[in-house]
Amino acid sequence: MATKSSSNAVITKPTFDFLRDLVQNNNREWFQTNRARYDAAKNELCGVVQQVLTDLSSFEPLANTAVKDCIFRINRDIRFSKDKAPYKSNMAFAIGPGGRHSGRIDYYVQIQPGNQSFLGAGMWQPTPANLAKFRQEVDYNVDELKQIIEADEFKAYFPEIHGEVLKVMPKGYSADHPEIDLLRRKELFFVHRYTDKEVMKANFAEEVVRGCRIIKPYIDFLNYLFFDEKEEPVML
Repeated sequence: MATKSSSNAVITKPTFDFLRDLVQNNNREWFQTNRARYDAAKNELCGVVQQVLTDLSSFEPLANTAVKDCIFRINRDIRFSKDKAPYKSNMAFAIGPGGRHSGRIDYYVQIQPGNQSFLGAGMWQPTPANLAKFRQEVDYNVDELKQIIEADEFKAYFPEIHGEVLKVMPKGYSADHPEIDLLRRKELFFVHRYTDKEVMKANFAEEVVRGCRIIKPYIDFLNYLFFDEKEEPVML
């Protein structure tokens, strides 16, 4: 079980009210007028992130990872987007070594009204090299991966699978390959959704940590495969 933090980390109804109102008033003038509401919502999010960081540190190496490093800006990057709304409709954070820019597979949490909050993790927009490593592992040694993602507890907590899937088999693999479904995946990202009521419960941060524990073996599998596995030396 996760270690309970002494902080009172709670997301309250005013935070959801602010995000709902922001969707209807997504402009800089309204946002500046309601800046105090945003600051209060962000302060609540910081409390949750701090508790999650504290509890996750019992089984993840998160030394020197600060709350501010984990939280995403609410401002949208509209430079290359047809949608010029300046703000996101959610608040989010990602936890990995050093924060949201760890460069590794991490834990992502999004707070969004309408029962759309979620914890997610996994392979998302991998580099061509990492996707090739994933497919090679599926081809040669799929058992470890399947033992993780097909475990009863894992499937019960993470019933949603997101990501792009090829319509045909990737080049170099037979159409009758026994792991055709995994090989066709360009992304393999698992999601657990929380209702608004669940997010507003006092134990929400602890529940997020419970989900992180469940999906940790999959994250470890990908991080080892993509970043830690040493290539065998070539004998000349």
